[in-house]
Amino acid sequence: MTTRPRSPSPDPPGPLPIRRLQECVINRIAAGEIIHRPASALKELIENSLDAGATSLRITIKDGGMKLLQIQDNGCGIRKDDLPILAERFTTSKLSAFSDLSRLTTYGFRGEALASISYVAHLTVITKTKSDTHAWKATYADGALVPSKPGTTADPKACAGNEGTTISVENLFYNTPTRLAALRSSSEEYARILDVVSKYAVHNPHVSFTCKKVGSPAPDISTPSSSTVKQAIRLLYGQTIAKDLLHTKISSTTRGSPAHDSAGSDVEEEAGSWMAEAHFTSAHYQAKKMVLLLFINHRLVESSRMKRALEAVYTGILPKGALPFIYLSLQIDPRSVDVNVHPTKREVHFLNEEAIIERISDAVQTALVGQNQSRAFEYQASKTLLTDGITELRKDKGKGKERTTDDAGDASSVNASENAIRSSLPSLPVVKKTLSHHKVRTSMQDRTLDSMFPVLNSAQQTDKASSSGTAVDMTHSQSTSRPVKEIRESVCYLTSVRQLRQAVIKGKHHRLSEILEKHTFVGIVDMHQCLSLIQHATKLYLVNHGALAEELFYQLGLRQFGNLSRIKLDPPPSLRTLVTIAINAEQGVERSRLSKPEIINCIVETLMEKREMLNEYFSLSICANGNVQSLPLLLKDFTPNLDKLPLFLMRLGPQVNWTSEKDCFDNIFRELAYFYVPEPLLPGSNALTTTEDDAEGKAVKWQIQHVLFPAMARYFVAPKSLLDRDVVQVANLPDLYRVFERC
Repeated sequence: MTTRPRSPSPDPPGPLPIRRLQECVINRIAAGEIIHRPASALKELIENSLDAGATSLRITIKDGGMKLLQIQDNGCGIRKDDLPILAERFTTSKLSAFSDLSRLTTYGFRGEALASISYVAHLTVITKTKSDTHAWKATYADGALVPSKPGTTADPKACAGNEGTTISVENLFYNTPTRLAALRSSSEEYARILDVVSKYAVHNPHVSFTCKKVGSPAPDISTPSSSTVKQAIRLLYGQTIAKDLLHTKISSTTRGSPAHDSAGSDVEEEAGSWMAEAHFTSAHYQAKKMVLLLFINHRLVESSRMKRALEAVYTGILPKGALPFIYLSLQIDPRSVDVNVHPTKREVHFLNEEAIIERISDAVQTALVGQNQSRAFEYQASKTLLTDGITELRKDKGKGKERTTDDAGDASSVNASENAIRSSLPSLPVVKKTLSHHKVRTSMQDRTLDSMFPVLNSAQQTDKASSSGTAVDMTHSQSTSRPVKEIRESVCYLTSVRQLRQAVIKGKHHRLSEILEKHTFVGIVDMHQCLSLIQHATKLYLVNHGALAEELFYQLGLRQFGNLSRIKLDPPPSLRTLVTIAINAEQGVERSRLSKPEIINCIVETLMEKREMLNEYFSLSICANGNVQSLPLLLKDFTPNLDKLPLFLMRLGPQVNWTSEKDCFDNIFRELAYFYVPEPLLPGSNALTTTEDDAEGKAVKWQIQHVLFPAMARYFVAPKSLLDRDVVQVANLPDLYRVFERC
């Protein structure tokens, strides 16, 4: 057999020469980092006007800002001598030395806004200072002065004008067609402009803002120069938001609860003084999209960590999918803030960010809880006043009398008095009568399944329970378990973890999640088969709390990735000993090609090799001598069955794909969730043995009822797969009434 000779491979190409980019190319590349769209150009111009001390800003837009973007202010103006270098890069009146960055209190400081605009648009400036007798007009292109008309000089020209500055940006992105084609429609770009203007108008209520389209008779935004933040929010975002606004202030010197004193002192000592002011909606307001106006040292910025923390505050207050409106102004010592981390100044970094965010979140949560409590108290007091007043009137007017002509007059006076009481409380809602088939008769003291067993054993107790029972509306029943401590999502930039978290959200079954969120725990049916009963509205469900718990603990592990609490083991057991126990108890090991000692060595060596990663990301601490010092704590007040610890450590060896980051994290959290699942202590025993009645069994049942199910109600994102066999509807009250009616 002959083979075809290979053709000689071509020589690899040589290195390309390095060239110095032309100045115009450099400047256009830099302009693309600052000016993304008309709204970003307007943001830079608004900040320049505010730095100039303007109290009035008039903004005019044409074709979404792509044809014309004009802003007129009454600030201090620009000196004529500074106009030649106004649009050059890195020309600024805010800085003279690098050390000035640590004392910066202005919006702009790099001198790139007007330069960037001049490279991608036609820029015209008309300005007049207080000392000038007339205004000056200058036209710029590519950072330099250019003639406004052919045949004239490029020098600034005298013209009529008011004190302040008027900047006109025409034909934005005329020389970058790709950027121009990437923009949205003019209406969408104009909506972005209105959003930017609205946010700065709320933060600067002492400044008058006006924004309109060219040719429009009335402005789309118009705010006075002497208003408050709340008035600006009412004017720009509507009365619906304004009427439900709460307000709070907090600073580095504010002392909250004792639990936060230590955090507050750290911030005060290390980061200097800071102060925050927040206007946020109460539990009455619900929107589909969160609106967050965040200003740090008067800069409009974004902070994903702050946003997630504030969203977490509202998680237990608003229904699923409902989001708030929040305006937050944070002022920090300039020495603690680094503003030079983003070309558009959209992001800033500051010291002790986590501690400050936690203090602000706690203050917002305290205000929300206080508002909710006061609202409930006033409603109950008014309702009691209404019923007591009518009752007293009836007693006084109709006591011991037979109905006569005079009694009819008394009855009319009673009705008039009742109407007077009702009219004095017009805000009370009309309570609709609940039909019988939407109620269930139960005990006022306890409604769990366990409380019903003693009743079944005594006829006397049955009669007593029946006489003291009351009809309770099932559609409004709530869980009485202790509140779950806030479990905040850790900040993680690993793509693998973010993909796993996104997969959990994507697989959510909304109806099942709602059932578990608003359920009422009824009782444990069978500990050994992990079966429990829960109620939602008028329906009763049989659930496999083991399967639900496994998925819940997996999600809690992902939620706290890299920030898990620890369960310390004292004394710390030997890793090798625990793995040996599990291998000896495992069936089928004999069929492996490796002997038991070889399997044990392989697992122990793998875990010892990965112990630094396990400690950092999962709080699973294994010291150098091979002792297990701590385990991850996924849920406070819930202790896993440590009898399963040998099995958990043994499975980490063969069940985890250590070669893929995403698979590795997913496998470890799955094994950790399996370790946490509440299972019977004696799997082979009968369901009616004393296991459920001893101290250990009662402790497990207490954890399931008072810790596990409340955590499900707050944090569980239920997947659709649970509907196949782990959640089954067993009863529906209206259907039961139909059965009784036939009988």
